[in-house]
Amino acid sequence: MAPSVILVASVVVVAIRHGIPAIFTSREFAEAGGLMSYGANLKDVYRLVGVYTGRFLKGERPADLLVVQPSKFEFVINLKTAKALGVKISDNLLSLADEVIE
Repeated sequence: MAPSVILVASVVVVAIRHGIPAIFTSREFAEAGGLMSYGANLKDVYRLVGVYTGRFLKGERPADLLVVQPSKFEFVINLKTAKALGVKISDNLLSLADEVIE
């Protein structure tokens, strides 16, 4: 489940106010002003939930279904926040990011 807008905004504001270079598990935090995020791609997770539910609805027994874990992860860096916090992000780290917010 995606975090609520109020939770995201509150946590990001506190981190920035106290100068904490925080890393989060959901891209919404980096989009809201958090420094970085690294976590499962929620669109892919929701797709997996749909596939899993479909198999159950077609008659497969829950005990026979394997545990499914996310396989797609995304790394987002917010350079605007890095500059505001005085944090230098290396070019190597930037090259590993799936998305860089400027």
